[in-house]
Amino acid sequence: MQSFFAGLTAITLGQVIMILLGGALIYLAIGRKYEPMLLLPIGFGCIMTNIPFSAAVGEHGPLTLLFNAGIATELFPLLIFIAIGAMIDFGLLLRNPKMFLFGGAAQFGIFFTVAVATLLGYDLKEAAAIGIIGTADGPTSIYVAARFARHLLAPISVAAYTYMALVPIIQPPVIRALTTLEERRIRMPYREAGISRPVRIIFPIAVTVIAGLFAPVSVALVGFLMFGNLLRECGVTDRLSQSAQNELANLVTILLGITIGSTMTAAGFLSLGTLKIITLGLVAFTFDTAGGLLFAKFLNLFTREKINPMIGAAGISAFPMSARVIHLEAQKADPANFLLNHTISANVAGQIGSVIAGGLILALVK
Repeated sequence: MQSFFAGLTAITLGQVIMILLGGALIYLAIGRKYEPMLLLPIGFGCIMTNIPFSAAVGEHGPLTLLFNAGIATELFPLLIFIAIGAMIDFGLLLRNPKMFLFGGAAQFGIFFTVAVATLLGYDLKEAAAIGIIGTADGPTSIYVAARFARHLLAPISVAAYTYMALVPIIQPPVIRALTTLEERRIRMPYREAGISRPVRIIFPIAVTVIAGLFAPVSVALVGFLMFGNLLRECGVTDRLSQSAQNELANLVTILLGITIGSTMTAAGFLSLGTLKIITLGLVAFTFDTAGGLLFAKFLNLFTREKINPMIGAAGISAFPMSARVIHLEAQKADPANFLLNHTISANVAGQIGSVIAGGLILALVK
């Protein structure tokens, strides 16, 4: 039997640091309101797993059981995709399909970072798992990391969700560095969604079939996202759609967050390797933003109706944070400039693009 003060006497400096890090994540969630539904459970899970002799982890610990049941099997990320799909309205994107281009261009940082990570000595699977942080999509990052580099799951997951939360801090400096005030003031005409119900129903089915035929390994990622959207759009499963958007999303977010937090052990997290992964994640995120933005500027060389280049930066998957951030940047340059419907379209395209990019990474890296 352990003594009453066993935990207090056995605690290490590394565990103290990790407990403080967990507290910092909780502060960001509560005090700064940065992705509170994710950072709070991650932070609390980190605290629980770093208490010496914690009953929450270990062979029979509930957090370990949750990890084995939900993360190791990739179930939690896929259930989150059902919820996300049920929340997304693809109408604006279908009304303006050229926004699909930005959802693809804004994934450039993924492949750039894979190359950089390989040059730094990571093997191809590890590099792919690190690069996928650039999707700005936590569930996709977890899904790929669980397949390719489970030993790097903790820093990859924390980096992905932290950078999602820090979109309002990361994206504006990149945007201002790569655009002029005149470019940020470009106005774009408003377009109504106006998409018929049959098209809305066919779209998620068609995307799943096409993506699956080209990359069968992506069917789980794409299919679960599109299944959630089909629940929303078919018109006969409103109760299931509402459950996916609310009860399912809330429950799985709690379990996913606290389970990811439980992987943040001092032994596995406090290392130079973790710092490298977090830095590479920032590189991926930055180059995604730059890739979408520069692609929009490139298109403007050939189009009569100019595109506000910031729209391209909304092609990352951090939905709907990136859309709001870029809309606010446009209004800072011109208070009468209303880009929200365009930024939402690009942001939704980025959600699809990130899932397909994750599927391609799974298909290409054996």
